This record gives sequence, structure tokens and C-alpha cells, in this order.
Amino acid sequence: MKSPQIEKVDDPTLSPLPCWEDLPAELQRQRITAITEEIGIEAATRREEKGVAPMGADAVRRQNPHTRPAKSKKSPAPLFHASTKRVRDDLLNTYYTFVAAFREAAEKLKAGNRNAAFPIGCFPPGLPFVSG
Repeated sequence: MKSPQIEKVDDPTLSPLPCWEDLPAELQRQRITAITEEIGIEAATRREEKGVAPMGADAVRRQNPHTRPAKSKKSPAPLFHASTKRVRDDLLNTYYTFVAAFREAAEKLKAGNRNAAFPIGCFPPGLPFVSG
């Protein structure tokens, strides 16, 4: 299978990052240089730790961009994305508390208590249809 050709862009002008628009062009260049150097150093360190050599430009160009990886990570997505484990655990506990309160109120409603208090932010289940 032949790799698709990269489309040529008529105007190669790059726009600054929105958060850097007000900075002088020289300061923007310095920050970009610092970030790219940091990325290069981190990548080199990781390659060295794993004992892997860089592919090189020709090997990268020979790759088909539409090929799927031989191995893929198949772990399920987390229920919540959070900045720390503690925040994720708090979200899970809050969710489980909400579900327990909802189920308790639903059981009361099912038993005939039409004043069952449901948690804020939920929709009570529909009552069974009774024909007239």
C-alpha cells in the first residue's frame, strides 16, 4: 500500500500560541526553543534507558500513517479523569453515594411512597402506566 502524499500548504506562516500573543517574537522563539530542547533531552533519556536507537527521518517517512500498532493498550478508560488519585477516589465515593441514595429512593417509590426523596440532579424513574 502506497503512503498518501502530504498536501502542500500555500502559506507556511505560523501563528503564535494564543497565550503568547502579547509576548515579543524573540521571547516566543526562546520559549519554543527551550521547550523543544527539553522534549529532546527527555526523549534521549528514555531511549537510552530502554536501549533503543532513534529511527531516523527516512524510516519515519517510510511508515504508513494509517497502519495500526501491532500491540495496543486495551485497558478500559477510567470512570473519572482527575489530577490526582485522591480526587479520583473522592469522585468515585461521591458517585457511589449518589447511586445508593437513588436506589434507596427508587425502592421506596416502588413500594408506594410517592414522597420518596431523590438526590438533587437526578430524574426519578417513571411510574407504571395505569389505564383509566
